[in-house]
Amino acid sequence: MDPVRSPQNDMNTKSEKNTKSREASNGVEAPIYNSQGKKNGSVTLPESVFGVVWNDSLMHQVVVGMQANARPTVAHTKMRGDVRGGGKKPWAQKGTGRARHGSSRSPIWRGGGVTHGPRSDKNYSHVLPKKMRAKALFMALSRKFKDGEIMFVDSFGLNEPKTAAAKKSLLMLSKVSGFEKLASKKKNAALVAFAEPTVASQKSFRNLGNVATIAMRNLNPVAVLKSTYLVIENPEAAIAIVGSRVSKKMNSKLEPKT
Repeated sequence: MDPVRSPQNDMNTKSEKNTKSREASNGVEAPIYNSQGKKNGSVTLPESVFGVVWNDSLMHQVVVGMQANARPTVAHTKMRGDVRGGGKKPWAQKGTGRARHGSSRSPIWRGGGVTHGPRSDKNYSHVLPKKMRAKALFMALSRKFKDGEIMFVDSFGLNEPKTAAAKKSLLMLSKVSGFEKLASKKKNAALVAFAEPTVASQKSFRNLGNVATIAMRNLNPVAVLKSTYLVIENPEAAIAIVGSRVSKKMNSKLEPKT
């Protein structure tokens, strides 16, 4: 005969399961590869960075804002008040039989001003709170990790600028299952993020047209989503840099409740 189950026991069982699931989710393991494409250990990924739920509206707002902030205001046209000349009235107001005009710098005249043209003094920038930018980055990393498009590499071992060595490392890493396009994709194949970027590493990868490099402290959702793969070197230090953006409020929400 089955023992009698009380509501209190059911609640305790559910709370234990929830606690265990939270603890399991807080320690996601990911493999680490060397420059030859072979496994060389594993790293524990925090749930607060690589397990964030996707939010379309937030990501759209952050991406549009970042693109607007990076928009250059180069084009500049002159309005009728900025164009030189046109001080004299072209002809008399009445009696000529022609349409009345007050200045030859009018937008309807050749050589006149431009109506509603681009102006370099226009401000396209958006104000993006720090927490919004951080959460958008975590959502982008979580989506990439969920889709299997993030690779962790211990070190490329580039002590001097050598494009051939960087290309060889990418060819070896492309043999890993799921990363075949790392060497074959001709545009935006990968973004290589360095925890501690060096001149040698940046110069080694900059001649590869399908690869971009970035310092981990400058990682942003636009750069992450632009490339197919994200390759992170020195994952322990890199994750520590990204994890420093997690606010105390976000940490308190992710901690298991007792």
